[in-house]
Amino acid sequence: MPPTRAAPELPSPAAPRDLAAPAVGPVLVLAAALTGVLLLTSGRYGYFGDELYFLAAGDHLSWGYADQTPAVPLLARVMQSLFPDSLVALRIPALLVTVGCVVLAAVTARELGGNRRAQTLTAATCAVSPHFLGSGHLLVTWSFDQALWTLIIWLLVRWVRLHARGTPDDRLLLGAGCATAAALQVKFLVPALWAALAVAVALAGPRALLRRPLLWVGGAVAVLTAVPTLVWQATHGWPQWAMAETVATETGSPWSFVFAVGRQVGVLGTVLGLLGLWFLLRARDFRRYRFLGWTVLLLLGVFLLAGGRTYYIAGLYPLLFAVAVVGLQHRRTLLGSPRQWWTVAGAYTVSAGLALGALPVLPATSIGASEVISRASIGWPALAETVAEAYRRVPRKQRRTTAVLTHDYWSAAALHHYGPQRGIAEVYSPSRGFWYFARPPQTTNQVLYLGADRTLLTRYFHTVRQVGTVHTGQAVATYYEGMPIWLARDPIQPWPVLWPQLHHMSLWG
Repeated sequence: MPPTRAAPELPSPAAPRDLAAPAVGPVLVLAAALTGVLLLTSGRYGYFGDELYFLAAGDHLSWGYADQTPAVPLLARVMQSLFPDSLVALRIPALLVTVGCVVLAAVTARELGGNRRAQTLTAATCAVSPHFLGSGHLLVTWSFDQALWTLIIWLLVRWVRLHARGTPDDRLLLGAGCATAAALQVKFLVPALWAALAVAVALAGPRALLRRPLLWVGGAVAVLTAVPTLVWQATHGWPQWAMAETVATETGSPWSFVFAVGRQVGVLGTVLGLLGLWFLLRARDFRRYRFLGWTVLLLLGVFLLAGGRTYYIAGLYPLLFAVAVVGLQHRRTLLGSPRQWWTVAGAYTVSAGLALGALPVLPATSIGASEVISRASIGWPALAETVAEAYRRVPRKQRRTTAVLTHDYWSAAALHHYGPQRGIAEVYSPSRGFWYFARPPQTTNQVLYLGADRTLLTRYFHTVRQVGTVHTGQAVATYYEGMPIWLARDPIQPWPVLWPQLHHMSLWG
């Protein structure tokens, strides 16, 4: 009987001196291509509603806001000051961090033992994912949040590898704390990542991570930088909790969450994401990173049960892609034959073509009813002009005691941006964070109100009549097409009493 041959040992993640050469050339080519595509499309359509809101919030700088922390409004203020009314310039920071996220994905693959081919394919997987393309197109919080999560995870992966070799570098943990501090200035999501990491490390190791002093120093730095925002939240009744409840009511079922995640990363990203999670949880060659697999599962469970938005977990995608590609490399199934090469090349080419649908490459007439971001990126000047026309019909003497209100913060932000050149100096809204900016003066005895319905407004005003209807003139109906404009007179209660009653945390109320 012939002797049996032992199964070949799968390579463990590489030691520092065994790391493959970085795939600088291919990754830079991918980064340049992604940059070019994003620049070519960044001026298409118009401002997204949230971008207009960040511009308005930037004109009301504060240590905190009802629905996010201060970094993105501040960044919007800076870009608007440097490049007034430039949509392309406003979006450059999001473009840069998205390209950086793609590069970090490649670096993570290298840290896991990936060769140049694996690094390139990991970066390419991110670059052809609809979610990352869309993130680089908009100045929104999740563009920065997911990049900082990716940075934190790369720092932890590197620390674990060096610790396993016996040469830990705890400065990496301090760096993770500083990245966490930055993430806290963007969104209050990163504590969920660290809570899941702490539980996962306690269960699966390496438990030595939790005993490193510089980890806790980094945590202290992060907490200290968040103190001003926490004070703002405390003095304003913790609106972030109300915002979390609103998000939970706006999200769909767990199945819709899963389906939306699949749409975010496409077929290729879905396959590699699931494979990466499987490798993290089951593969011998990733056992020292098992805690990251449990972290992914814990966060998925939390956001599924709590009703979080699907992009909350986007910072985990680069890790999963990297693990999947490197795992395939370990099993010698990564472009090991011409057939595999052509299969992979075809998959990435098709994925890239499909992912372009996340960008405004087609005429606005092709926007579908389900394309939320595209529909909320057109028609703003026309909406502002319609409201301004209604305002100009108010007798001049009455305008001094007439306030312009909108029922949602998107349209309020649009009027804040486009209104002054049309004669609307100030706009107010009871919606979400816009409510905190200002309330109408006490002398206001009538309001021009966009949105809502007559039944709602008659609870707060003695006289309500419709004075206009929004027509944006777009070939595709915006969310505001046909929306009524009301003139509501004689508030039933004084504004200090009435304003809190009008407040709502949803978009539409």
